[in-house]
Amino acid sequence: MPDYSLLDKPIFIRFMFYPRQDTTPCPENAFDLPVRVDENASISCRFYPGDAAWPWLIYFHGNGEVVSDYDDLASLYNRIGINIAVADYRGYGASSGNPSFTSMLKDAKSIFTAVKEQLAARGYNQELWVMGRSLGSLSALELARLYPEDLRGLIIESGFADASRVMNHNGHFPAELLQTRFHQECLEEVSKITIPALVIHGEEDYIVPVEEAQVIFEHLGTPNKKLLLIPMAGHNDLMFLGFKQYFKAIQEFVSGSPEG
Repeated sequence: MPDYSLLDKPIFIRFMFYPRQDTTPCPENAFDLPVRVDENASISCRFYPGDAAWPWLIYFHGNGEVVSDYDDLASLYNRIGINIAVADYRGYGASSGNPSFTSMLKDAKSIFTAVKEQLAARGYNQELWVMGRSLGSLSALELARLYPEDLRGLIIESGFADASRVMNHNGHFPAELLQTRFHQECLEEVSKITIPALVIHGEEDYIVPVEEAQVIFEHLGTPNKKLLLIPMAGHNDLMFLGFKQYFKAIQEFVSGSPEG
């Protein structure tokens, strides 16, 4: 894993993490799981099962979002035959602690283990896929690299491999501090990913430029990969402007065959 200590300084953290502590009562068709990641922090995860036989998507949401934002959105995944488990970050939703890049990637491993154990205990299908949106793409890439034997595939939406590039693009990271070696390390980690991958991005994304999706796609180590660019879509309207393409691509990717 690249050394994120430089980016974990307070001056940069406040530009990349926008924790909200909003929560909602767990819907009747869902269940919550707090995951203890260290003695001072616990991460909130919410599971939205549609059918015990369906595959599961471990989902890491974007910045400024929280688990409960998916109380309604989860049904869109259920409609295409996918169960979804959404994870927060430290300081987000009902989770405790303070966010950082280093802790976020470390916590992803604990979340992955806890999700696997919970699905086994409840008798659910343990076919697992991982997805990251925006900031969550870092967690998803990390798990895809670490657990190729346990994950069927990776989905990246509006994502990036190198947080320093996105920070610099948005004027929050002085160009003179950009580390060429750090960028190379990020791309090297992406090149180690060998599971099937789907990369989705809006062509008009001004927060995370479409070039970041192309960089991920080009460096992925798997030959089984697809890049879907949604015309006219930005960072936060991608799902809705490209609704049919978005969910058709995800459904076909997870099912392994085009929808008839």
